[in-house]
Amino acid sequence: MIELEAKFRVDDHDTLRARLRESGAEFVGKYLEWNTILDRRDGALRAIGSGLRVRQMTTLEGAAKPATITYKGPRQPGAYKNREEIETAVNDADAALDLLQRIEFVTTVSYEKRRETWRLGDCTIELDEAPLIGRFIEIEGSTEADIDSVCDTLGLAGHEHITSSYVRMISEACSDLSRMPLDVTF
Repeated sequence: MIELEAKFRVDDHDTLRARLRESGAEFVGKYLEWNTILDRRDGALRAIGSGLRVRQMTTLEGAAKPATITYKGPRQPGAYKNREEIETAVNDADAALDLLQRIEFVTTVSYEKRRETWRLGDCTIELDEAPLIGRFIEIEGSTEADIDSVCDTLGLAGHEHITSSYVRMISEACSDLSRMPLDVTF
């Protein structure tokens, strides 16, 4: 599957939440995530622009979501962030992490993230907040036109989108603070 998304830094989510409601978007749920990013000791995945993540989810409101293991391939050219994504649900995130560590993957970054999920048309909209780096909105769709339409609806057309990942932004923030990007919490 190809992940196609636009990400924007925002000051708050209240205005966007109101626009989502006004546009008839469907609220899916609120979650607290724990994201663990893994790589080989030699950084082989990072070296090719890929990533491996185990995500644990705590449902705060709405529809429950399972823990997942996700592989993300290198970015492809395009107006928005565009990359291969392979994701599967797992029953036990801790066991999945243990399995990956036994085959010599190591944790490189681990962080919490608050996420509120909405659906509008063929797009998924995520209102995200991560420690050290702030608030964001991600709009994921199957085509650039779908994403552009949601951007128009939410008043984001013409705003500069961010191509950097949360992992990179958190790692850079931790580097600025002279700390390891492990167990980054609110």
